[in-house]
Amino acid sequence: MQNNLSTTEQQNPNTLNIDEKSTFEILETINKEDQIVPQAVSLILPQLAKAIDCIYNVLSKGGRLIYIGAGTSGRMGILDASECPPTFGVPPTLIQGVIAGGPIALTHAVEGAEDSKDMGKDDLIKIKLDSHDVVCGIATSGQTPYVIGGLCYAGLTGCPTVSISCVKNSEVSKYSDYPIECIVGPEVITGSTRMKAGTATKLILNMITTTVMIKMGKIYGNLMIDVQPTNNKLKKRALRILKEVTGIDDKKAEDLLNECNYNLKIAILKELTGKTIKECEEELEKNKGHVRKTIKSFMKK
Repeated sequence: MQNNLSTTEQQNPNTLNIDEKSTFEILETINKEDQIVPQAVSLILPQLAKAIDCIYNVLSKGGRLIYIGAGTSGRMGILDASECPPTFGVPPTLIQGVIAGGPIALTHAVEGAEDSKDMGKDDLIKIKLDSHDVVCGIATSGQTPYVIGGLCYAGLTGCPTVSISCVKNSEVSKYSDYPIECIVGPEVITGSTRMKAGTATKLILNMITTTVMIKMGKIYGNLMIDVQPTNNKLKKRALRILKEVTGIDDKKAEDLLNECNYNLKIAILKELTGKTIKECEEELEKNKGHVRKTIKSFMKK
């Protein structure tokens, strides 16, 4: 019996002869294994909820969320961080990804980088981590030294820590205030954690940032009302969202967005409440950017 810490390195008994299968049979095998992932994620939702509440608390007070990882895990963190500014209208500094080996590791393997605890610490020092931030260490194997080094340093700063791994009783969990262990079992290809473990990581990171942004007022109903109209596609999306929320026609929606300098939240509030732009801005700020709370606030006056 192999140690639990080596779960991601164990051979999968369901794929021992995958190299003898037809193309369709290979796909069928991979797909069957992939179906394990959402089930595994569903089991860690209570732990994930606690971690998200911590992250929300930090971000709502002006702190940052820092992902730290190596290889696929590091790339997943950087991907999730990079998607938040255009989707939710947050500054790129709010959620950041740090990867072992630096930016070159996004496209090239940097041998040995993940084996250094000191590099994990040093990379967090470079971004001036402090106790007002929160660090999320991503290590599907549960034992990456680079991530452990980062989590150790984060703990010393008084910074709350979250860890994501895909093995039970993982080493990284020992250095985390909010350990998340999503057990997806051995990979289709032994040790290839870009597969099931990578998929689980992507699902978890999606849920972390999406849920935090919902709690921060970036969503109205299920619409992205903090979208930044930096190109034609996003301008059309802002127009469509304004029409869906208010029921006004294309011409009025376009004029209103221009009047509000394409601030979708203010445009929505102005149309729904009849207040001036200045009144909407002031009340929205009082309600920390929450459109629904702002509307209710106006109704009480």
